[in-house]
Amino acid sequence: MVKMNKKIEDMAVFIEFIVGSGLAIFFHRVLHDEQTAYIIFGMGILLSLVTYLVRENIGNTKSELMAHYQQVHAIPLALAKISDTECQLKAQEIIESTLKSIKQLQNGLIPLDEMDFYLEGARLADQSVIRVLAVDPMSFGWQSRGTLMNFYQSNLRAIERGIQITRIFVTIRDGLNDPEVQKVLLAQHNDGVIVRLAFREELPSNIEFSGNDTYDFFDFTLYDDRAVTAVCPQTRKYYGIKTQLQTEIIKYLHLYERLDHSAHQVTLENERIVLVSKSTG
Repeated sequence: MVKMNKKIEDMAVFIEFIVGSGLAIFFHRVLHDEQTAYIIFGMGILLSLVTYLVRENIGNTKSELMAHYQQVHAIPLALAKISDTECQLKAQEIIESTLKSIKQLQNGLIPLDEMDFYLEGARLADQSVIRVLAVDPMSFGWQSRGTLMNFYQSNLRAIERGIQITRIFVTIRDGLNDPEVQKVLLAQHNDGVIVRLAFREELPSNIEFSGNDTYDFFDFTLYDDRAVTAVCPQTRKYYGIKTQLQTEIIKYLHLYERLDHSAHQVTLENERIVLVSKSTG
């Protein structure tokens, strides 16, 4: 059908040209009015060209409008074909979740699942040239969980290149005596990570994040002050986000500085990580 319409339009242009040429020949041969014949011939060509361009423009506009229409109505049309009630409810849940993700993207936040989150963190660490600032809740698996191991290996590669990595672990004071906690702290300290400890019970009560509740305040990493990866709360669909928006980076830098102000330096003593007194550190 589209090809047929295109042929008809091409024929219309050809017919307009023939009619204009015929009139010009009539005035030239029959009426012997050469000036009028040339004017008619020229005007005929111009009119044929104008109508051709107008048709092309209308055709292109029509195609663009159809494409936009299909994009806008693709989801409603697909939903209309779902007859099962339970399937309709599930489809609505998917759409609501998708709209939330799109809103994040509009705000410059890229949602990531767990694997992509740590892969992106590893990539940013490999690209860092000055420093990496991290805040992490005390967790285990740095040397056993696949995705976390790969991420930590990128940290070690950065340290080998001379990049300074500082990691503030947020935990409770009694946790420092836990053998598993000591194992994590020893490993990172010995690998060249600058380890600091912030105890939850000592953090200022007014410490807050001037954003929304999309991220975990105590689980994020800053790369050269140019990018941030942050873990989302467990209630969220995605594991975390990445952003390079300066407004977001400034918020995280401010939060990091406040946490760092409350954090303790540590040192190695008798194969144990212990706190350095603030008065002597």
